[in-house]
Amino acid sequence: MARSVRPIRHSLWAVAAVLACVNVAFGAPFQSVAHPEKKHEAKRQVELLEEEWRVAQLSGDIATMDRMLSDDYIGISMSGEVSTKAQQLDRVRNHKVVIQRVDLSDMKVKLIGSIAIVTSRAEVEGVNENGPVRGTFRYTRVYQRLASGAWKITSFEATRIPSPKSNNKAQPPATPNGPASG
Repeated sequence: MARSVRPIRHSLWAVAAVLACVNVAFGAPFQSVAHPEKKHEAKRQVELLEEEWRVAQLSGDIATMDRMLSDDYIGISMSGEVSTKAQQLDRVRNHKVVIQRVDLSDMKVKLIGSIAIVTSRAEVEGVNENGPVRGTFRYTRVYQRLASGAWKITSFEATRIPSPKSNNKAQPPATPNGPASG
């Protein structure tokens, strides 16, 4: 009977060791936003990063973009093109993407552990490889909080919001409080 207790005791120690490692590896980032005050502060940090990214886009600030994007960044443009960090920075550096205006509204930040998911509505004007870009978009940007506390953009995806059809007269006009205001 003593023989069968030893493997069980050994297994329990192994499980405890694995759980301790998981807590050390993942516990700090997840616990960093657990309290409501910390969660509010983390959301505010991400909102500030969104403004920093917007300004970097408008000014073509490659250094800021490079610092903000994670090395494994993947972006999906409104046309469905997938780009890595290096490709995105090259597009900006070579003026293949030039953004002249970005007005954000309806921004929401959702925190899940060490991940922040941002959704927003953006009025954009600029140019890309295919010509002029002008319109309203919804986007999702994902940030990951590193163990150091820094946030990095890991993913981005944009979708064009179709313009209302001019021949649809049944649709109410856009008003500040109406359904078309987003």
